[in-house]
Amino acid sequence: MKGRWAAGIPPRNFTWILRDQLAVSERPGGFASTHRRVRRQEEIIWLKVQGFDRVVSTLTSSHNLTAYEEEGMVHAHLPLPVTGDVREVLRGFFGELSSWLAAGERVLVHQDELGDRLAGLMAGYLLWSGRLPGGPPAIAVVERLVGKQMGPAGRDLVAQAETLHRTGQ
Repeated sequence: MKGRWAAGIPPRNFTWILRDQLAVSERPGGFASTHRRVRRQEEIIWLKVQGFDRVVSTLTSSHNLTAYEEEGMVHAHLPLPVTGDVREVLRGFFGELSSWLAAGERVLVHQDELGDRLAGLMAGYLLWSGRLPGGPPAIAVVERLVGKQMGPAGRDLVAQAETLHRTGQ
């Protein structure tokens, strides 16, 4: 039994956006009242065993960052604000993510939960990076990958990413 647990456990709602390169999930360990320290450690172990090079937290808080440091997991904190014009934040996030992926890194991006905002961020990235031709196809692909329909918060992020893409930013 020890061997099985030595490999850790996958984070909840783990989903590949770009196979073997870019994935998303719920925050390792869970969020709010469901967060468990032991589960967080097991999920970080799993990420390391699976060869992830970097964990990117898009939370506005610093939750989990110390745990990543303690476990020797390279991480980045790129907060995604809940309100306001986030185009500058998106531009920075998309640029960083592109450089990590171009360097061959395997990256996990998380929010507290795998919801509209994280799905919209990923659809926006697929659009901005030129992997998909527009907002509707990007939304449809990410909805299929995560298994649920994207709401207004996610669609707004895609629209802002589309504006960046159109203007070459």
